[in-house]
Amino acid sequence: MRILEELEGCRTVGISGHENPDGDCAGSCIGLMLFLEKAMPGLRVDVFLESLPDELARNIPGADRVITDFRTDVDRYDAFVVLDSAKDRIAGAEAFFDRAEKTINIDHHVSNPGCGAVNYVDGKASSASELVYEVIDHEYLERDAAQALYVGMVTDTGCFRFSSTSKKTMEIAGDLITYGFDFPAIVREVYFEKTFVQQKMLGRALLGSKSCLGGRCIVSCMDQASIRSLGGVGKDVEGIVSALVSTTGADCAVFAHEKANGDWRVSMRSNSIVDVASIAETFGGGGHFHASGCTIRKGESIDAALRKMLDMASGQLNAAGR
Repeated sequence: MRILEELEGCRTVGISGHENPDGDCAGSCIGLMLFLEKAMPGLRVDVFLESLPDELARNIPGADRVITDFRTDVDRYDAFVVLDSAKDRIAGAEAFFDRAEKTINIDHHVSNPGCGAVNYVDGKASSASELVYEVIDHEYLERDAAQALYVGMVTDTGCFRFSSTSKKTMEIAGDLITYGFDFPAIVREVYFEKTFVQQKMLGRALLGSKSCLGGRCIVSCMDQASIRSLGGVGKDVEGIVSALVSTTGADCAVFAHEKANGDWRVSMRSNSIVDVASIAETFGGGGHFHASGCTIRKGESIDAALRKMLDMASGQLNAAGR
């Protein structure tokens, strides 16, 4: 797939990604926007995403142009591109996608069958940002777009630690850093640094965690009262599940936090055996083999849901002889 061929003749293009955008979602969307504006002068490109965490807003050039209120004066985009998601998770942008003359879906989630008229979905890719790099013409790639894509790759590969990291991933990252941005600072700020509130949230989650399945799974929950008592908001829980799964002897981890509307957002990670995507799909979610999530709606029992998740993880571990 060549994105310029797919968008030939377009005058307006909309781009969006999943709700609660992470580094890959934001980096791929904004990176594609910056590339298209360079490659297709005069093209109007609008990116629709929910508000970005501060560390992403600081490190992704063009982040200040993201339309967070999902308003536009374009009645019907010539093309609409959904990145790092299917259309059912793009919040207020779904109507723009449905009305567009042409729809394109670029994603690396194995649970996504493709929601566009044109689909480029590769579950083996490390990130949507890696796929964007593959579909663009590099003669039009400049520093700001390269930096945005690099941010996406760093965050979705766990700083190149996850098993989805391939030789191709490293080669692409190596090419991107030749564009001259301060990549060590980006890695530090978007992946490792945490605010004092985030550190307190992590501490509370760790203290309240439980070792389950003989230490093979670590589980933690945090309700709204706990989040507010520490001065935090929903975005301050990012990264907690990754800390849980780093426990010696654990193959998987589950972290659930209560959102302001009463829903529970559940994040799952695994190191080797457990396919957390298959577990998340049971609850209407999805993602990757080693990184997935789902939402337990208000009124449903989060305790019952977690017990079922543990049962499913236990079945997979036992089947593998672990």
